[in-house]
Amino acid sequence: MSRTRAIFEKLKAVKLLRPMLPILTTLEGIFAGTEAVTIEAPHIREHLEIKRYMTAAIIGLMPTLVAAVIFFGPYVLACVLVSYLVGGAIEVAFAYVRKREIEEGFLVTGLIFPLTLPAGVPLWVVAVGVAVGVFFGKEVFGGTGRNIFNPALVGRLFITIGFPGIMSGQWVAPFTDAITSATPLAIYKSAGTIPPYFDLLMGQVAGSMGELFRIGIIAGGLFLIVVRVSNWRIPLFFFAAVAAVSAIGHVFLPATIAPPLFQLLTGGLLFGAFFMATDPITSPATKAGKIIFGIGCGVVTVVIRSFTGFTEGVMFSIVFMNAFAPLIDTMVINRRFPAVEP
Repeated sequence: MSRTRAIFEKLKAVKLLRPMLPILTTLEGIFAGTEAVTIEAPHIREHLEIKRYMTAAIIGLMPTLVAAVIFFGPYVLACVLVSYLVGGAIEVAFAYVRKREIEEGFLVTGLIFPLTLPAGVPLWVVAVGVAVGVFFGKEVFGGTGRNIFNPALVGRLFITIGFPGIMSGQWVAPFTDAITSATPLAIYKSAGTIPPYFDLLMGQVAGSMGELFRIGIIAGGLFLIVVRVSNWRIPLFFFAAVAAVSAIGHVFLPATIAPPLFQLLTGGLLFGAFFMATDPITSPATKAGKIIFGIGCGVVTVVIRSFTGFTEGVMFSIVFMNAFAPLIDTMVINRRFPAVEP
């Protein structure tokens, strides 16, 4: 690593390359690691830092990305490329304005965002969505580590509300070019029918590019848990809350609330629970807080899916609970360590 760092130090010393200092510093961190250490106590050893999180998250997303390309063709890669180019340009611009290093966290956001979109979405919509997500979802708060909401979901919500016709009518079934507006959740809401569960598990239905191959999503999500990049409490209690609420609700309102297994295997629930709800920046830091957060996401998801005009509730539920994450942590800490009266 010392030889690699020495190469980057020489490059940063070149006068002609000084305008590229944020980019060179970022590449140095990726390939040579960081030399940053705490100056004074307290010293806390933490296994999770941004480069490790970024690398593990991208590895965990690979099965989903590969499946999306197989299902929908190279257009998926075009969407990812546009996401990286537009969002990356905004990241670089803010790095120069703030005179700071480029924050590598966007490498995850730039990959997650296009995977939440329908395969028929125009590239200009991808560009608008990722620009709004990065700018308003992260940079206006001060950048990575200071944002309240998941940037990918901020962009997804914006284009969902801003371009409802495009976002609700550009679904493509895998291995076809046929455009359909009928996702499993929409079909259940209108007709009450459920496709075979095996088709849901293997992604043989219409849906977002990254939500269909659910075996790959589960494998990637478990990988992140095993390497301790994400915490198991959030997805576990997310799934448990969805299953419990829908099981009870389906008994009393079968035409309105779908059964538990169907809820778990449709829409972006698995993808959102494993890759977005577990975001260490926008979710609670305390263990009890993560449990509360997961339960809240699950309850809100079922409520939105069942009683609103939106067929999908995962992205709304995660963003909604993101807003409560600091309050949840505060309540947990205050209960765990009550103030001592003088």
